[in-house]
Amino acid sequence: MAYELLIKNGMLIDGSGGPRYRADIGVKDGRIATIGRIRGESAKEVIDAEGQVVSPGFVDGHTHMDAQIFWDTLGSCSCYHGVTSVVMGNCGFTLAPCREAEVDYVFLNLERAEDISREAMLSGIKWQWESYPEYLEVIDKLPKGINYAGYVGHSALRTYVMGERAFDEQATEDDLKAMVANVQDAVRAGAIGFSTSRSPAHLRPDDRPVASRIADFSEVQAIVGGMGEAGGGIFQIAMPRGSIAEQKAFYQSLMDLSRDSGCPITFGSLTRRATPGLWRELYEIIAEGNRGGSRVWTQVQSREINTVLSFETQLPFDGWPVWEDIRKLPLSQQKAALLDPQTRAKLVAAAKSPAPNRKLTGGEARPPEWEWFFYMDKAM
Repeated sequence: MAYELLIKNGMLIDGSGGPRYRADIGVKDGRIATIGRIRGESAKEVIDAEGQVVSPGFVDGHTHMDAQIFWDTLGSCSCYHGVTSVVMGNCGFTLAPCREAEVDYVFLNLERAEDISREAMLSGIKWQWESYPEYLEVIDKLPKGINYAGYVGHSALRTYVMGERAFDEQATEDDLKAMVANVQDAVRAGAIGFSTSRSPAHLRPDDRPVASRIADFSEVQAIVGGMGEAGGGIFQIAMPRGSIAEQKAFYQSLMDLSRDSGCPITFGSLTRRATPGLWRELYEIIAEGNRGGSRVWTQVQSREINTVLSFETQLPFDGWPVWEDIRKLPLSQQKAALLDPQTRAKLVAAAKSPAPNRKLTGGEARPPEWEWFFYMDKAM
């Protein structure tokens, strides 16, 4: 057999959970044709993967590529790390549905959460849609180096239906009907589901909450229920904070929502040091609910989170000693401080020292503290 591509001598980790093994991979007609020991076969391209791991492309289940996709055909930095498929539109932040005259509503979400300026989005995006199905048609025609799937976002949905009221008021019955109809149209057109945020970290540039955080949870329940009636879709949520009792109650409400709507639910699970061991109780709520017919899965990280943000907005180490004082200065003085050798030495020392009173594992820039990581050998 003549192959288009032959990857030889690699250590294969196939994603099945089985042990790694040495194998060659032959690709023909754009698909994997052979996995095993390939000898004496020709190929247009041969890659010697000796000493390297070969694996299927990774799926990144949480990205905000909704604007970036218009000017970054490669899908960086995801593509640099073996990611071949991403899910965008998380946390309720999407560019549709939205009228062109109201783009600032959706830009407000990405400006703060993703540190993308309004000017960059205005210059990089040619607006050719209003509804989410129309947005998907535009995305489908763009050149892309990786695969994309997307949620329709609650904040965009709210501002599309309610306008400025979305930031201050609860939805009327007519508002809710319109939001449900839009989500149903979106999932029928190819959206993989609906996303929202209840996280206090999600703010507009003026420090006001994003639109989805204003909504009563009954609004979310109605929209997810409507999505289930339209054939289903995934519900993704950025979680709220609260007391132990409030967290347990909210987890249970998600189990009930999944069971009643028939929709799977997913969210990122960041645990707080102020409540060590609580994650075990919360995960037991999930396990018990899934045994009873719910479908809820958490997304967790295998390492601490890295973020790349701007001196003009916010940085992961803004609360560190020394850094905290520098960040109060005008930008020009911050730059001058960073050129001072004594200040730089203090900053390096702060980075290497243990975090004082750190409560959140995963959202900080210091090196990992592995005693706060817990190995899980199966999905919830």
